[in-house]
Amino acid sequence: MTNPAERLVDLLDLEQIEVNIFRGASPQESLQRVFGGQVAGQALVAAGRTTESDRPVHSLHAYFLRPGIPGVPIVYQVERVRDGRSFTTRRVAAIQQGKTIFNLTASFHHPEEGSIEHQLPPRLDFPHPDALPKVVDEIREHLGALPEALERMARRQPFDIRYVDRLRWTPEELKDADPRSAVWMRAVGPLGDDPLVHTCALTYASDMTLLDAVRIPVEPLWGMRGFDMASLDHAMWFHRPFRADEWFLYDQESPIAHGGRGLARGRIYDLEGRLLVSVVQEGLFRPYPSAPSTPKS
Repeated sequence: MTNPAERLVDLLDLEQIEVNIFRGASPQESLQRVFGGQVAGQALVAAGRTTESDRPVHSLHAYFLRPGIPGVPIVYQVERVRDGRSFTTRRVAAIQQGKTIFNLTASFHHPEEGSIEHQLPPRLDFPHPDALPKVVDEIREHLGALPEALERMARRQPFDIRYVDRLRWTPEELKDADPRSAVWMRAVGPLGDDPLVHTCALTYASDMTLLDAVRIPVEPLWGMRGFDMASLDHAMWFHRPFRADEWFLYDQESPIAHGGRGLARGRIYDLEGRLLVSVVQEGLFRPYPSAPSTPKS
């Protein structure tokens, strides 16, 4: 049986069906919509397949336009916007059942030497991931056993996720909580040696927990949600090479939530504290309708 890391690599291995046109699988899962990180990762694979390997991606900017339908393949159409001496630009449209569900623009750059070099350190001295529990173990500890839906999700999860702070479950624990979250992540198995696969796998992972920072002051991250949430747009800047099957710290914060939208920023570091990737995302948050009250007899 294939492990979740191998399934992720397979998911990112698009079929080329024509020049600049690729097709990606969309697993049939019990989700309301296709996971946004999957679409972003596959779109970046499509863009990267049309560029030279000595030009890694340095940034992407994307919009989630419509919810994707699980189980229906997604076609990625790549526009070769520019091939310059130092930079390559690609625009990708993700199409499902004749409708565009996602747009991405990615820029690729041949790394240069001899320029400015600096980096602010991480905001805290974060604990090592080996000292932290897996998120599924934390949830099991609180609930006693995982609900079947969460159990299936845990078995399919391609990343080991470990929250730096213990999960909050009660209103008392949520009170006065800052809109911040930090998690350690790494793929649950080897992802091979293709740098594009690692970049796209981390792009997949970058959409998994970033909006946690928006929700932390309001409700527990796991369990019944009071809000339906969806990613609206997503931007990433890739600063250094990395492997997504080695530990990386995802430090996340939300500077503002207002008008039904919440903004989240993330910084991704390796174990040595080197900044690898910067991420910004805005999400939509709509309260679920209250359950109708039971009429008294």
